[in-house]
Amino acid sequence: MDGWSSGYVTDISYTHGVYRELTPAILSFVALINGICAPDPDEPLAYCELGCGQGFSTNLFAAANPRIQFYANDFNPSHIYSARNLAAAAGTQNVHFSDSSFAEFKNEPGLPQFDLICLHGIYSWISAENRQHIVDFIRDRLKPGGLVYISYNTLPGWALRMPMRRLMADHAAKTSGPTAERVEEALAHVQRLVDVDSRYFQAVSGLTDAFKQIKQQSRNYLAHEYFNRDLTPLYHADVAEELSEAKLSFVGSAALLDNLDIVNFTNDQQTFLQSVQDRTERETLRDFLLNQQFRRDVFIKGPVPLTADESRERWLKMRFVLSTQRDLVPLKVNGALGEAELQEDAYKPILDALAGGARTVAQLLEDPNVQAVGWERMMQAFLVMVGSGHMHPALDEAGDAARAVSTRAFNLAVMNKGRSTDDLQCLASPVMGGSILTDRFTRLFLLANETGHADAPAFAWELLKAQGVKLQKNDEALESDADNLEEMQRVFASYSEKLLPVMKSLAIA
Repeated sequence: MDGWSSGYVTDISYTHGVYRELTPAILSFVALINGICAPDPDEPLAYCELGCGQGFSTNLFAAANPRIQFYANDFNPSHIYSARNLAAAAGTQNVHFSDSSFAEFKNEPGLPQFDLICLHGIYSWISAENRQHIVDFIRDRLKPGGLVYISYNTLPGWALRMPMRRLMADHAAKTSGPTAERVEEALAHVQRLVDVDSRYFQAVSGLTDAFKQIKQQSRNYLAHEYFNRDLTPLYHADVAEELSEAKLSFVGSAALLDNLDIVNFTNDQQTFLQSVQDRTERETLRDFLLNQQFRRDVFIKGPVPLTADESRERWLKMRFVLSTQRDLVPLKVNGALGEAELQEDAYKPILDALAGGARTVAQLLEDPNVQAVGWERMMQAFLVMVGSGHMHPALDEAGDAARAVSTRAFNLAVMNKGRSTDDLQCLASPVMGGSILTDRFTRLFLLANETGHADAPAFAWELLKAQGVKLQKNDEALESDADNLEEMQRVFASYSEKLLPVMKSLAIA
């Protein structure tokens, strides 16, 4: 009997990930680069995350966007309990969590109409009945002009993996015990099939290497990715058809580089795609050209194209900030065609101008060197740099101080939890209204500063030593206190040179 779980794994918790594509400013940016009017992340909005897991993303975005009211559900009560505890520890007031199912959630008392509805890693992992509940929720709860972010496993890229997934899931279903143990046994079962020279693994190019990578991943992640009863990879055309019941139209990909044909398709492929007039068919054909396995789509309820003047006005108000130290930003980008060199004369002036902190496009254009880049090349440079993760859309400077209060409280709660665990790896930036991934050392160094410890390396080492953690050098564990502290000091020096300036620019440090 599945009981309340409906075949979904519930005895092993999901990971504490933050997915950048769910950031309100990123979603607005996706609409802008596609010429569509969308909700302004600097305005008071209502945001919903369906199937929020541990709720870490929702908590972080709520702290970084205090003018937005956040609502989220996950039917696993352990996840919701954890999410509420973090919100309480951070003192975040604009976030609301529910353990209602998708069918129940839309009728929850006090639920508003939403400007943004997001679901990451949900749609392919639930039954057709629950997918319909989600469509019904969006139809009834999304405002006209509202955006939907939805990610899902995609065909044709997933087609050849499905038999392997079936082997693992079926074997786990026939064994007993905790999910973690059944995952381990299922992996061993498939490995035995590989070892006896299965022609399936020999015939499917790259599958054996893919299975090796799968075995190295977190068991918590694997349990939810591969071992639920339902896993349905979907064609983009099928998702677009299902969401059309909620009056949604496709905007573009939140995986921003996917919107850039020049780094993904040959000239012949681009010509072929341009010959296809229907947008839905063209997107599906893109997936066949790329053998796409995962999509991050943005849809809108009632698309209104921006005029040329409206688009330019919005671009001029857009503010950007570097999320990588200027001299560490590579003038290269990776697409489906491989690595491409970026034109230095287009990117260097913009990156140099942003080295001093966040700037609007209008402010950047006060620099003659940036003006010389030209409008169209500037727009492409922003798309590439944001898509590469080295740059981020920033919120209005007028709200930085207010956002800094809520993000500081949230980050302190995360860093305090990080005294004993490495589960929470992202911190909130009041400048971006979003997240930045950090390592444990960085969070401990920041915590030392927040708690008034002048010797950050010693503070970090004492905490780790108390937990039996040893640093490594040249792949060997360091044994003595002196060696560990010396290595921690080296790490701190590198952090101070390369990461601390970025943390200060993002108003995290």
